[in-house]
Amino acid sequence: MAKEQGVCDTQFTGSTCETKTAKMCCDCCLLGRAAREHGLTCDHSLSLGYQCGLVSRACCDDGAPDVETSNSLVSDKDNETLTEKENPLPNNMCSSGLAKCAQECVGNSTCACFKGYKLKPDGKNCEDINECLLGASNCRGGEHCINTVGSFRCQREVSCGTGYELTDSNNCKGQRSQHNASYRGKRNKEGSICMIHDSYIHDKLDLSVHINECLAQTEPCRPGQLCMNTMGSFTCQRNSINCGRGYHLNDGGNRCVDIDECKGPDGACAGHGCINLVGSFRCECKAGFIFNSISRVCEDINECRHYPGRLCAHKCENVLGSYKCSCTQGFKLASDGRNCDDLNECESSPCSQECANVYGSYQCYCRRGYQLSDIDGINCEDIDECALPTGGHICSYRCNNTPGSFYCTCPASGYTLAPNGRSCQDVDECVTGTHTCSVTESCFNVQGGFRCLSFECPTNYRQAGEIRCERLLCNQTNECLASPLRITYYHLTFPTNIPVPTNIFRMGPSNTVPGDHVQIAIVGGNEGSFFSAQRVPSGGVMAVVEPITEPQDFELSLEMRLLRYGTTSTYLAKVLVFVVQEHPIMPFQSRE
Repeated sequence: MAKEQGVCDTQFTGSTCETKTAKMCCDCCLLGRAAREHGLTCDHSLSLGYQCGLVSRACCDDGAPDVETSNSLVSDKDNETLTEKENPLPNNMCSSGLAKCAQECVGNSTCACFKGYKLKPDGKNCEDINECLLGASNCRGGEHCINTVGSFRCQREVSCGTGYELTDSNNCKGQRSQHNASYRGKRNKEGSICMIHDSYIHDKLDLSVHINECLAQTEPCRPGQLCMNTMGSFTCQRNSINCGRGYHLNDGGNRCVDIDECKGPDGACAGHGCINLVGSFRCECKAGFIFNSISRVCEDINECRHYPGRLCAHKCENVLGSYKCSCTQGFKLASDGRNCDDLNECESSPCSQECANVYGSYQCYCRRGYQLSDIDGINCEDIDECALPTGGHICSYRCNNTPGSFYCTCPASGYTLAPNGRSCQDVDECVTGTHTCSVTESCFNVQGGFRCLSFECPTNYRQAGEIRCERLLCNQTNECLASPLRITYYHLTFPTNIPVPTNIFRMGPSNTVPGDHVQIAIVGGNEGSFFSAQRVPSGGVMAVVEPITEPQDFELSLEMRLLRYGTTSTYLAKVLVFVVQEHPIMPFQSRE
């Protein structure tokens, strides 16, 4: 379009990125054609961008193919043609292609960049150098540096003013005035006197031409000020260069220089290592810290959150620049500062009596006769064995509690403590000889005491042993024949409150004959009706039928009548019953 129509402004009216790019391509082509028309070389030194320069030179030579405007300034095919014919930049020189350099390769494997680029830290790719930011441009006073990809260009801060035009070399060129001004001190062709101001000169046609003092004079303003040309004069304004972050104006005020952030009194890294970079800095953080590229400070690393469960065996606590491990109750920190060892709490004697160490804790226990307190689980309390539900069976008579133990006691007299320390044994005074019976008396032991016994056979009876009396020959009188053939003395003892009914005495013939008939009855000593007699197949029995609650002695007469072969024989048993105070010492046994 630029070659055929020679105009671009009327063809591109949209605001899309594609339209703007196409118009820029068209303008760059017109610039190349204008250079050829003015007799300039196609390889001019105008400050253009890399792509715009390629298009400008192609249109200047008028040998490049048409320019496409769909997606880029120059198509890939055109770009290859331009690179082969016009592009002075070298191709890749590494034959193997293993270096994978973005622009060019030097030697065997060293990557390099074209002019206007610098190598990235990865050693392969290239990035644009901002000549304006680094102060590497050659722009003059009154010109503003604009960075482009791979290069830069200078642009005047203000226009050339009336009567001047901007040249290709970024200079102002005076134009002929359309009228004759009358200035003093100079005569024109018509012979009139023109007054000429100091800021004007006459050209060859004797016309007044304005002088641009900002270009004509060397440094018309002081450092740090910008020269502004005006009609007939100029003014100096403070340079309003705004430096980016990490830069500041130099002493001359005309370019930005790097700030060394690491030279501060405390440094930019607050005690950490500081490395100054062009336009920036980087902190070499100490162990336990990480550099935040946004806030540009070294921040503490929370190791406990980044590595949960991997640093400490139990609990992890973050501290500035590090972390600290701790253990739960019952453990202590090991020598490596990370693991936990079991703590032997028993070494500090936490229990009142005995202590057993367990993994991560301890257990108190008590000696025999004590129990662990339900309140604190540490102290031991005495067990009152006598008050336990089974306390009544611990001792046969009386239980006495002591701290941690107990002891049993027996009645004051008549008993002694058994070897097991719990039962009470009756003392047989008759055997030990501690009774007080006379020579004519016999000693009968009862629970808790003894009785002294003596008996005499009635008239017409003779003693036929220690406890038996037999009737002498009768004179055939009825009274004699009715008396018992034999009187036998028996002695029984048992405690009070025995169960009723309880058989205590059995009586019968020593041998039985078919046709025997036995009658049995209590004939004396049963005034309280505590006892009764009844017949059984083998004879008869006497039983306690009423509770006996008080200690007392009974002398009972139990009579048995035996009818055999038509003859009745009578036998009498004298039973002495000694009921003693009840003690859970030994069971009662009946007398056969």
